[in-house]
Order: sequence, then structure tokens, then C-alpha cells
Amino acid sequence: MAQGSGAGQPAMFPAVREAYGPADLGSKPLFGGGFINFGHWEGADPDRPPNDADRVRSQREMYRHVLATLAPTEGLRTLEVGCGLGAGAAVALEEYGFAHVTGMDIHPEQLARAERRNSPLLEGSSERLRFVRGAAESMPFDDGSFDRLYSIEAAQHFRDLGAFAREAARVLRPGGRAAVASFFVPDADPARPDRLAELLDTFATGLDVAHTVPDLVDSLRDAGLTSVRATSIGASVWPGWDRWLATMWEPGTWPRNFLRAFDEGSLDYYTITAHRPAGNGDPSDNQQSSQPT
Repeated sequence: MAQGSGAGQPAMFPAVREAYGPADLGSKPLFGGGFINFGHWEGADPDRPPNDADRVRSQREMYRHVLATLAPTEGLRTLEVGCGLGAGAAVALEEYGFAHVTGMDIHPEQLARAERRNSPLLEGSSERLRFVRGAAESMPFDDGSFDRLYSIEAAQHFRDLGAFAREAARVLRPGGRAAVASFFVPDADPARPDRLAELLDTFATGLDVAHTVPDLVDSLRDAGLTSVRATSIGASVWPGWDRWLATMWEPGTWPRNFLRAFDEGSLDYYTITAHRPAGNGDPSDNQQSSQPT
């Protein structure tokens, strides 16, 4: 069966290499609990500053929000693209009944941290959990290796959405499902990338790429996936994220501009879901791709 070229040594953009290597982004106070995402804050109390427990809960809830879109999950095989420290892979394994979870990341230092962090789980579930080095654009897996695929807050680092979409479609089995959650430009306005670089250092340095959500929707569709749907969840992400940032960053500092970018329409957070057609008259094969909602 065909296999991506990611089995070699995938290239990393310098800002990505630094952020997830020597800088160890996951060790920063902004993050916690082994997760590295902005958080899904729905249901959080907006009238009090969030504490460390609230922050960890928000990140875990992001995983739960995304994994719920892949149901059913019991007894299936899944791939996490951009697994980071592996905390989300553990949630998938322990809470969603997957038969096997593969966490893939481009950064060898992150994978080493993931293996250390999850060593008890790896020892106790050695047949159900593994961590593998690979790039989103060239995955080191055979065709049809997985029933489910998800990626949480990693797609903003991908350099080629089309290549990622083709690889996602390839490694999913017929009837499989994919879910991607991350922050994207909501439209094709050519002024958006420059504006984001003005507001946010991560876009100025190239750590984050100003991908548009229509580009990802179209790329998934062009790769042969169906029922592609992008849903904005920004209202459950950006205000809570800014309340957390406010506990350590002053107004006017660049991290506080994420909420500003959302409010002015330059950036949003989405969950994008898609199916690989099963054939044999599967009704989902005939559903149309949708634009962002």
C-alpha cells in the first residue's frame, strides 16, 4: 500500500522548531496540564478571573468538543496530527474508547516529552497508544490506516493545506471521519495576513500562517472528502482566552490582540469536519460541502 514520505526526517519551519523545541511552549504558564491550545471556555464563569484549574479544564474541553464530532469512536483506530505533549491523545484513549491512538508530531523534542509524560499509559496500554514522528503534509502511514483523524490547534503551522488534505484522505479508510480545530482567517480578503502580522507576533514571525478557512474547506473537498463543514466556535474560545491572558498580560500587549482580531473579523476559530466516502450507497457520499457557518 502507498505510504507518505514522512518516514524520513521532515523539515520544520525555524519558528516552529524553536517554539516547540528549546523554547518549550508547553512549559509556559499560558498553558497547563500537558495541553497546548487556547481552550474551549463554554460554560466558564465570565464574572471572575480564571484560575489554573479553569485553564486546564478549558483545554481538555477543546479535545472533548472535537472528539465528540467523530462519534462513534468505540473500538476504532485514530490519528492525532500534531499531538504535542500527548495529553489529548490520552483523553482520546481513556475517555472515548478508541482501540488504538497514534499521536504524530513533526518535532522530535515534543515526541520525547510526550513519551515521558505518558510513560505509565504507554506501559499499561502498549498495544493501544504510540507516538510517531511525521509531517502533516507527508504522513508515514499506509493507505486506509485509520478510522478517524483529528488535529487540534496545529493546522495554523501547516505550510501546505492541500498536501495535508490529500494525506488525511489517503490515510483514512473508506467511511472514515476527520476533524480539524484551529484558528483561521474567515474569508479571502487579501489584507488579512498583513493585518494579522501587525497585531500578532506569531503571524509576524511565521510561527502561525494566515490560512483561510475556505482554503481548508476547498482542499478537503478537492482531496475527495465529503460532508465538509466549517463551524465557527470563536465565541467559545476568544473571550475566555483573553480573560486568561488578562491574568498575566497587560492591555495593549500583543497577546491581547487575539480577541481584537476576532472582534474586527480578521481571525476566528473553527471546527472543520469531513468524511471519506464509504461507497456502496453511503448517504453521506452525496452530501455537499459547506462554507463556514
